[in-house]
Amino acid sequence: MRRSKKERQQLLTSTIKENPFITDEELAEKFQVSVQTIRLDRLELSIPELRERIKTVAEKRFEDEVRSLPLEEIIGEIIHIELDQNAISIFDVKKEHVFKRNNIARGHHVFAQANSLAVAVINDELALTAKANIQFIRSVNLNERVIAKAKVAKIENSGRTFVEVNSFVNNELVFTGEFEMYRSKNY
Repeated sequence: MRRSKKERQQLLTSTIKENPFITDEELAEKFQVSVQTIRLDRLELSIPELRERIKTVAEKRFEDEVRSLPLEEIIGEIIHIELDQNAISIFDVKKEHVFKRNNIARGHHVFAQANSLAVAVINDELALTAKANIQFIRSVNLNERVIAKAKVAKIENSGRTFVEVNSFVNNELVFTGEFEMYRSKNY
């Protein structure tokens, strides 16, 4: 049964309010309409696109939480963070991130997302990468979404913190890194 436009738009508003990270494609599937219809509905309702919604949510939630670097210097959008414990960020691979000849993401973008997340998860004003052991499992392509998950593995009294970061595309591991981080505070 097809919903009326008004009913669909009300449900769309409440769905996005509930999950601001839902994509237009997922919404189109949920409401059994085209992606274009969802975009037109969002436009009429003044609901920003996914990237803007993520940015707004992240800025509101993490502005006061991330201590080691400004939010605008983080590669990707942080969607979860517990300082000195774990963090998650999303990075959408766009045309400017890929090689023109094959649409494969340049490795430094995938690394930068993981490295900046490893810095951001540190509960200190100063956090620097001392050493990194990284592995690219498979290439990341244009229009793929990379979800990086950082976990603080160990904090040493010497001021070194060890952070493990795994990056996924559709639950498939694409990158892994072990970061040894320097911090100004000793524990």
